[in-house]
Amino acid sequence: MSTKAYLLLADGFLIEGKAIGKQGTSGGEICFNTGMTGYQEIYTDPSYYGQIIVNTTAHIGNYGTVSEEQESDSPKISGLVVNEFSEEFSRKTAKESLQAYLEKHGVVGISDIDTRQLVRYIRSKGAMNALISSVLTPEQMKEEIRKVPSMDGLELSSLVSTKKPYFFGDPKATYKIAALDVGIKTNILRNLAERDCYVQVFPAKTTFGEMDRWEPQGYFISNGPGDPSVMDYAIKTVKEILESDKPVFGICLGQQLLALACGLSTYKMHHGHRGLNHPVKNLLTGLGEMTSQNHGFAVSEKVLRMKDVEVTHLHLNDNTIMGLRLKNKKAFSVQYHPEASPGPHDSRYLFDQFVEMVKEEVLVK
Repeated sequence: MSTKAYLLLADGFLIEGKAIGKQGTSGGEICFNTGMTGYQEIYTDPSYYGQIIVNTTAHIGNYGTVSEEQESDSPKISGLVVNEFSEEFSRKTAKESLQAYLEKHGVVGISDIDTRQLVRYIRSKGAMNALISSVLTPEQMKEEIRKVPSMDGLELSSLVSTKKPYFFGDPKATYKIAALDVGIKTNILRNLAERDCYVQVFPAKTTFGEMDRWEPQGYFISNGPGDPSVMDYAIKTVKEILESDKPVFGICLGQQLLALACGLSTYKMHHGHRGLNHPVKNLLTGLGEMTSQNHGFAVSEKVLRMKDVEVTHLHLNDNTIMGLRLKNKKAFSVQYHPEASPGPHDSRYLFDQFVEMVKEEVLVK
C-alpha cells in the first residue's frame, strides 16, 4: 500500500501525492528541469544542492540507475517531484531501481503529481521554497517550511566542494589545469582529460597561491550551487587568477564569479533555466546551439557598459547573458553546460578553444 505525501510551497499552495524514495521530510527551493532523459546525472549535479527538482517528463525511473552516470559521489538534490514513478526498470545495464537508489541516499520524493500544472504555477509565481513530507500533516508542514533558508544570499559551494585536492586524468598529459571546485561535475573533468589535460581539482576555499604552487598552465572555474554574490573568498581567488594572465575558462557559477571579479553584478532569476534544449546564439560566429542549462542566477546587463568585457553568447528565449570574454585577458566563460551529461554536445568546442589557449601559453613560454 502506497504512503501519502504532501508538497507544500511557501505561498501556501498544497498538493497531495504518493511518497517515493525515503519517507520523511525535506525542504529546499523548488525548480523544474525540462530534460527528457538523464535524471541520474541531474540529481547528482552539485549545482542542484539545496533544491527540490520537478521533472517535467512524465515517466521517471523506467531505466534504473548505473554508477557510470554519476556527476558527483551522490545525489545532491533536496527532494524530488515527479508525475509517474516506476520502481521497475528495463535497461539491462542498470544495477538498481531508482527507488532503491533514492532510499539508499536518503532522498525524499513525491509522485502522482500533475507536474504540468505545478510547472505552470512556478513559471507564473517564480521559484520559491517548498517542503515535501510523508510524515507530517499539512498544518505541521506550514511551521516546518519557515525553517528552510532562502537561496538568495545562501553560500553552498563550500558544502559540496571536495575537502582536499585530487588529480584527474593522465599524469603524462601535455597540459596542467588547476580547477577551482565550487561544485564541479565529473563530465567537465572527462572533457578536459580527453583533450590531453591533467587536472588538479582544488577545494572551493583554496587560495590562488596554493594553486599557483603547482604551476598550472591554465585555470578552470567550475559550476556550483548557491548565490555567487556572497562568495567573497572565491571572487578574491578569481581576481588573483586573472592577474596571473594565464588562460581561464568558467562554466555556470564560474561565469558569475568571473563577472563579479571584474566588478560586474549578478541577480536572482524569476525561475531560472534548467533543461537540455535551451537555444543560445554565439554572437562571435552568428551560429546557434542547443544547450544544457542549470542556473537560478545570471550576470546583469551592466556588462554592456564595460570596456574590457564582451558578451559572446545570448539566450534566444529571453536575451539573458550566456557568455563573456575579457578583451584584456585570456579568459572567457559561459552560463550554460558545454559538457552536458545530460544534454546535447553542440557546445563542446568551448573545451577545444580553452585547450588551444593553453597550448599557445605553453608555446610562448
